[in-house]
Amino acid sequence: MNVPARRAAELRELLTRASRAYYIDDRPIMADGEYDERFRELQALEAQHPELRTADSPTLRVGADVAASHLTKHTHLAPMASLDNAMSDDELQAWEDSAVRLVGEGVRTSGYSCELKIDGAAVSLTYEKGVLVTGATRGNGTIGEDITANLRTLQEIPLRLLGAGWPELIEIRGEVYMTFDGFDRMNEERVQAGEPVFMNPRNSAAGALRQKDPRSTAQRPLRFWGYTFALPDNAPLPFESQTQLLERLAEWGIPVAPHRQRCESLAQVHAWAHHLEHVQREQLPFDIDGGVVKVDPLALHAELGVVAGRVPRWAIARKFAATIEETTLLSINVNVGRTGKLNPWAELEPVEIGGVTVRNATLHNAQLIAQKDLRVGDRVQVRRAGDVIPQVIGPVADKRTGKEVPWVPPGACPVCSTPVANEGDEVDVFCPNVACPGRRLEALIHFASRGAMDIRGLSEARISQFVEAGLVKDPSDLYDLTTTRLEELDGFAERSAQLLVDALATSKQQPLSRLLFALGIRHVGEGAAELLARHFGEMDALASADQAAINAVRGIGPIIAESVAAWFQDAWARRLVEKLRRRGLTFTEPQAAEADGALKGLTVVLTGTLPTLSRGQATQLIEQAGGRVTDSVSKKTSLLVAGGDAGSKLDKARTLGVAVITEAELLDRIGRPPV
Repeated sequence: MNVPARRAAELRELLTRASRAYYIDDRPIMADGEYDERFRELQALEAQHPELRTADSPTLRVGADVAASHLTKHTHLAPMASLDNAMSDDELQAWEDSAVRLVGEGVRTSGYSCELKIDGAAVSLTYEKGVLVTGATRGNGTIGEDITANLRTLQEIPLRLLGAGWPELIEIRGEVYMTFDGFDRMNEERVQAGEPVFMNPRNSAAGALRQKDPRSTAQRPLRFWGYTFALPDNAPLPFESQTQLLERLAEWGIPVAPHRQRCESLAQVHAWAHHLEHVQREQLPFDIDGGVVKVDPLALHAELGVVAGRVPRWAIARKFAATIEETTLLSINVNVGRTGKLNPWAELEPVEIGGVTVRNATLHNAQLIAQKDLRVGDRVQVRRAGDVIPQVIGPVADKRTGKEVPWVPPGACPVCSTPVANEGDEVDVFCPNVACPGRRLEALIHFASRGAMDIRGLSEARISQFVEAGLVKDPSDLYDLTTTRLEELDGFAERSAQLLVDALATSKQQPLSRLLFALGIRHVGEGAAELLARHFGEMDALASADQAAINAVRGIGPIIAESVAAWFQDAWARRLVEKLRRRGLTFTEPQAAEADGALKGLTVVLTGTLPTLSRGQATQLIEQAGGRVTDSVSKKTSLLVAGGDAGSKLDKARTLGVAVITEAELLDRIGRPPV
C-alpha cells in the first residue's frame, strides 16, 4: 500500500472511532480542533487521489453533492412488514392464542422480545461486506426511495459495521427519529431565522430524509435505532433469536433502543407493557406510541409466516393511549421565571391525554406563538409525552370560526411592570428587575433543587407555603426557619420540622460551585458555575472580578461573563450574598481531586435512589477521589453505584460484567464513613 493510501486508511479508522466515541458512547477521544484538522487532511487526500475515497469514508457524511437523480427507487431484499395492533391485554392474548393454534403450545414457552415502538420514519440500510452501500425509505414495503446520501449524514449510522460475523449482504431496518429536545431546538433556530416551524418530530424526521440536498438533512437533529434485518433468499441466519439479533446489532455498531426486554411469558409481557406505558414512557426523551412484541426464536417466524405478504404473525404492536389530543385554547397567560424570562402558557379546555387530565400547556415564547399563528379560541393539538409540561403543537386551522383572537405579548413585566428587555437576536424576553416578586417562587424552587443546594424535603408546595405565610422572601430567609416556627404551620410535626431544619443546615456545606448555580444567575448552568468556582476559588474573588477577568476564564464566553458581572453589580444581589454569608454558607470551592485518589482513572455511573447521598453529592465525592462520572453504561464503565429502584442501567451493567456496588461500598472505597 502506497503512502497516501495508507494514510487515508489510518485517517478513516481514526475519524470513525472518534465519531462513534463522541456521538454514540458519549466519551470523546479527541478535541474538536484535532478532529477538524484530521477531517480536512482526509478531504485533501481524497481530492488529490479520488480513487482513495471509499464507501465508508467519513467525508461522505457531510457536504456531499446534491444527488443528480433525486430519490430513485430501491427494491428491498424482502418486504418491510406492517404490524397488526393490540390495544389491550385481551387483544394481545388473542394474538398469542392464534399463534398457538398455528404452530402449537411451544409458542407460549418460547419467550418474547419486547421493544419500543418508536414514532419515526422507517428506513433500511444495505451493507455489502460490512460497508453501507444503500439507504432507503420504507416506501410501499417492497420498493422505497434511495436516500443513501442523506442517511450518511446521521452520525449514529456506521458507514462500516464493527466487529465480525456479519453476512456478506444484509439489510438492517430501523427508525429515524428526533428527540423532543432536538426538535424544540430546531424550531427555536427556525424562529430566529424567520422560517416556519415544524408541527411534530415524526413528520420533521421523515421530511428531513427526503431533502434534495444532504447538507439540509445534516442540519436536522436526526437519530437512529436499528431493530430487524433482511437477508437474500436462502441465506443462513447469523442469529437464532430476536434477542440475539439486537445484541449482535449493538456489537456491529448499530444503535439499539433501550428498555427492551426478553419476557418468558405473556404475563411478563403485560407487566413490561404496563410499566413502559405508565412509568418509562414519561421519562423517554423521544416519542413512542407503544411497544412491539415479537416471538423470540427466529425459527418460529418462518413457521408462523406472513399474512397477505405484509403482516407478520410472529409480531404485533402493543399500542398505548394517544399522547396527542385536540382541545380549545381558552387563554394565553404569562408567568415570570427565576431568571426573569417571561414564559407564556396556555390555559386549555380540560382534555384527557394518556390517562391524565391536561388543563395547561407550555407555549415557549412569543415568537413561537406567532410562528404557529396560535389564537385564543383556537382548536389546538396538544402533546403530552416525555415532558412534565404538555406542549401545544399547533392550531387546527380548518376549524376556525372567525371569532379567534390573536395574542399580543406584554411590553412590561406582568408582575412588577418593569419594561421587558431582550438581548440581541434572542427570541426570549425578560424582566430585568432581579428583585421582581414574580421571580421569587421560581428562584427559591431552583435554589433548593437537586442540582443546586439539594435541600431534601423542601418541595415546591412547602416553598409556596413559606412564601404565602410571609416567612421567606429570598433564599437567605430559608436558613432562619426554626422547628418551633415550622410546627405552627399546617402539615408539620416535630419530626418533619426537625428533618427540614437539619437538611437546611447540611446544605450550608455545599461548595461554591453549587451555590453559584443555585443563585440562578442568567446563563450560568452547572458547568459554568463549576468553571467559575474552580478558577476564582472563593465568592469574594468572583464578586470583585470585572467582565474581562470573568471572560478570561477558559470555557466562559462573553455572554456569561457579562451576565455574571452585571449580577454582582446589582445592589439587591450584593445584599443577598452578604445575608447568605452571615448565615454560614460555604463561599469556597474544594481543592481539585488528588492525583492518587481512590478512584483515579475509574469511570463511574450512578443509578437509582441512593440511601443518603443526592446525585450531586455522590458525583462530587467521586470526582474528588479522582473518578469520572458518566450517564451511560458501556464496556468502559468501571463501576456502577446502584441505589433503590435501579433500572435498565443495572441490567446492562450485569450483562457487560461491570462491577456493581452500593453507596456504602462507595463510601468505604473513598475512605468516608457512612452518614
